[in-house]
Amino acid sequence: MSKKQRKFADDGWAVWIDGEDTSTIHINDWLNPKGKSYVDIAIHIRGIKLCKLLNVYVPFPVSVEEIDDVSLSFENTKILQAIFSAACIVDYKKNQHASEIAYNGKTVDIVHISTTGFQAEPLSNGTLIRVDLQNLQPYLDNDEAYFIWRMPHKSLDEIFKPHVDVGNVLERLRDLITTPVVSEKYGYSIRINETRLLPEEITRIGIFHRQKLKKAAITISVDENYELNDAGCYRIRRLEENLYKAYLPSDYQTEDVITYQWNQNRTDNFQGQFNFYYSITRDSISKGSMLLYMLLLLSIGVIGDAVSNAVQAFFALFT
Repeated sequence: MSKKQRKFADDGWAVWIDGEDTSTIHINDWLNPKGKSYVDIAIHIRGIKLCKLLNVYVPFPVSVEEIDDVSLSFENTKILQAIFSAACIVDYKKNQHASEIAYNGKTVDIVHISTTGFQAEPLSNGTLIRVDLQNLQPYLDNDEAYFIWRMPHKSLDEIFKPHVDVGNVLERLRDLITTPVVSEKYGYSIRINETRLLPEEITRIGIFHRQKLKKAAITISVDENYELNDAGCYRIRRLEENLYKAYLPSDYQTEDVITYQWNQNRTDNFQGQFNFYYSITRDSISKGSMLLYMLLLLSIGVIGDAVSNAVQAFFALFT
């Protein structure tokens, strides 16, 4: 019996900080159903001067080498304009660990995570990323800071991965003939700080239950041929190629990409637990069906010609 393809990703993330903070998590997904998907994580900490340790649980395995410090590209002001939706002034690499940007009347530190000696340790089915904030204090001039990095989104790659079913050949042949339209449907759930989805090693931590995550913001970018349920979406736009071209993953196509954005606030969610659900669909014409139809039409033409020639030859015998 063939293995059924998994079409649903249920990602349980966790963010907690040892300190007196109010923070926001931004999850920015670069979906690529026909290739490799990536996710950018941005943690915005307010009150970082009173914080000791940043903890982020990622719901799939990831190594230190797979974590890309995209903040190192922030010397490019076009990229900053795209990320912060504002004109920015940057003091790039003001010291060995941080840059500083000014926008919308305030200044914040951008911590380059690759310089911090952060840890990425396996935990249950995922990875726990830790950043020591105490050692960073001498390098931070502001009470707000961002940590931004990119990594492959392996749970999405798994559901998008094509699976060849070599089981019921007759059933597949019937589908090719009767169903030329192929429907792809995927489910994607993002749950942040929801204990039922997290390893016990995290739910036993007292500081985790005192986390002060204020807001969760989700951005999903995908080819326009795919449709997302946009209920509750507060902004939909076409990706600005000229702004993002130098920032996107190297193998990500920038043409015809639609970006969807959602956010939730702590006041609307129990104890800072956030839950988002998306359905991703696409209808297309099966290449196999088209090839089969062409072969059938060609066969009918060849058979028709043969029958016509046979009939003509038969009548020629009597003339």
